Amino acid sequence: MIRDFIAIDFETANQHPSSVCSLGVVMVRGGQIVDSFYSLIQPEPNFYSYFCQRVHGITQSDTDDAPVFSKVWQQLEGRIVDIFFPDQELDDMRYQIATIPFVAHNARFDEGCLKAVFRVYQMDYPDYRFYDTLTAARRQFGHSLPNHQLHTVAAACGYDLQNHHHALADAEACAAIALFLL
Repeated sequence: MIRDFIAIDFETANQHPSSVCSLGVVMVRGGQIVDSFYSLIQPEPNFYSYFCQRVHGITQSDTDDAPVFSKVWQQLEGRIVDIFFPDQELDDMRYQIATIPFVAHNARFDEGCLKAVFRVYQMDYPDYRFYDTLTAARRQFGHSLPNHQLHTVAAACGYDLQNHHHALADAEACAAIALFLL
């Protein structure tokens, strides 16, 4: 059973996986949610497709003054160190953070976004380990659910997902699913 993990969710501005425009993170330690983090991000490339805007409601004007991903990730790394490695300095911990598993619903998407945006900002990617609640839900629920979308699986796990496609709300639902299934 996974008791320490980071649930993560990205929303993107367009079809490019590097175009993350918001990030939601929930940190779980000892099977308990201990912290959460949300930020809008100036996407790269910086344009919004109509489809993506319809899904999450984030627009160009929402992220015009938002920080770029590298600044957001630097802030998040500090929070992760404070939660999981409180007696350590961030400079020594970049690759130690990779020992904490990430959890996402459809991890292929979120891991792909993370790798793409690390490449865009020429950041060293420390091979984060991802677990996929979508795969776990398919294994656990099989055909007993009409689909395995985040809101459907969250409900089956007893979690009422409000504000679907808000990165933090989705990360919270993913954390609840992971605590139930993993």
